[in-house]
Amino acid sequence: MPALTLPLSWPGQTIGLLGGSFDPPHAGHAHITREALKRFGLDAVWWLVSPGNPLKAHGPAPMAQRMEASAQVMQHPRVFISDAEAQIGSRYTAQTLRILRAARPGVRFVWLMGADNLAQFDQWQDWQEIMETVPVGVLARPDARTAARGSKAARIYAPYRLPGRQSQRLARLQAPVWCFVNVPMLAISSTALRASGVWTAASDG
Repeated sequence: MPALTLPLSWPGQTIGLLGGSFDPPHAGHAHITREALKRFGLDAVWWLVSPGNPLKAHGPAPMAQRMEASAQVMQHPRVFISDAEAQIGSRYTAQTLRILRAARPGVRFVWLMGADNLAQFDQWQDWQEIMETVPVGVLARPDARTAARGSKAARIYAPYRLPGRQSQRLARLQAPVWCFVNVPMLAISSTALRASGVWTAASDG
């Protein structure tokens, strides 16, 4: 595989990885990213704009369109938009993490996800490998905890859960370790934006 073009990083740095189709990206994504930087004491966050989600039946908007929109929505000096998964040719998080960790062996990566993803995490390919190799930070609405707390992943890895009040330690701990923090969410979603036609109109323009 040719060398990856990745955001700048250096050994010892803690970097959160927020993967998704970002179809379209919106203020809610930007909000949880800023919260993740603060809550988990991260040096940076990379948005990994995915070629497509294997759990979704329909493909997303073109990659270039989503990359450009992401750069417009998420403007922060410590947040970087990356097409690493497209470069790798990966549609699976576990594969992406293997390659990123090999490419940046001195960096401490943290996988970031919403509580809705934790609820279905056991459907992801090699999901236990993810839990065993990188710390996982879960961001949730205060009213969206039940399904995630009762999920298969949460039950199996309950002994490795870091209390929310210690969330600043997450990036420095050895996996398996995960932390669940409540974050006030914005009432916006990619699904709703697609349904409203805003994204379609923007792409047609």
